[in-house]
Amino acid sequence: MYRVAVIGDKESIYGFAALGLDVHFISQSEDPVPVFRKLTQGEYAVIYITEQLASVLSEEISKFSYKTTPAIIQIPGVVGNTGAGIADVRKSVEKAVGSDIIFND
Repeated sequence: MYRVAVIGDKESIYGFAALGLDVHFISQSEDPVPVFRKLTQGEYAVIYITEQLASVLSEEISKFSYKTTPAIIQIPGVVGNTGAGIADVRKSVEKAVGSDIIFND
């Protein structure tokens, strides 16, 4: 059975543990690549990642853009919010239906 993981800084993701998700804290001094690679090895169907950490791991994340699992979804953190998570949702919707039906500006 697949599980759901959350990866990011402690302040941004510690609350997800209360929901029963597997949380993986990454400190600023820690290399996030090995942790991310381990999470993508098949146990997790969904990996939530803070926008700030996703910007550091963009090359690693791009390897999964055409795979069905794991779905890698950016979430805002306490700091470093870039709007990238919303931009990814917008791109996915446009790709699926051919136009921007959710975020008509």
